[in-house]
Amino acid sequence: EYFFSDALQWKGPLPCDKWDCNCTFNRQRGCCCGANDFYQVEEDTFIRIKYLWHDISTLNERVQALTAGVKVAFKATIDPNIAVAIPGSTDHCFGPFNTNVPIPYATVTLNDGMGYNPSLGVFTAPCAGVYVFSITVYSSVEENKRLYHKVQLMLNANPTASVWENNREDGEDSATQVVVLELQRGDQVYVELVSGRKLCKYLDYNIFTGYILYPFDGLCTEEV
Repeated sequence: EYFFSDALQWKGPLPCDKWDCNCTFNRQRGCCCGANDFYQVEEDTFIRIKYLWHDISTLNERVQALTAGVKVAFKATIDPNIAVAIPGSTDHCFGPFNTNVPIPYATVTLNDGMGYNPSLGVFTAPCAGVYVFSITVYSSVEENKRLYHKVQLMLNANPTASVWENNREDGEDSATQVVVLELQRGDQVYVELVSGRKLCKYLDYNIFTGYILYPFDGLCTEEV
């Protein structure tokens, strides 16, 4: 109480710095001495949030514009109707052939960017970048028959990965290869069956997929 009475009787300038001394000493019940500062903080915070929201909206628009141009992905499987009967067996197979043959994965369930041609079984890169491809190879033969296949992923006629099998112990086999490739615009990726080999039964279990991981220049909008 002693200090409070002395404060009320003070006649000189009030050492309140930037605080509202009139509010503090004369109208304690009518206002808060820190109200002005609180209002300023509120105003500053609102302005910062406004600018932050603008920056986030701008960034979102840029991200949308970027991702809209890099939607490149495909998934295709072999049409089982291309299989033919193997003489002396009940197996229906694709192959064997006397030369390497591109595999026509004609049943397409995804083709964003339209980079994959189901008629040829070939993916053509719409832009330079890093791409991911995978091949799942499946084959099944009669009991005591020979599993004999070799499938290879090709980049511009050059093998980059392969899946193969050559034994009489298993009646069926499945394997998958995943490859990351750096492609230039116009590069072609496809899968081929090596000469003398064959894929039999349930050919639709054979899958060829690919997608772009990221483009080199940030955009991928031009058609090939």
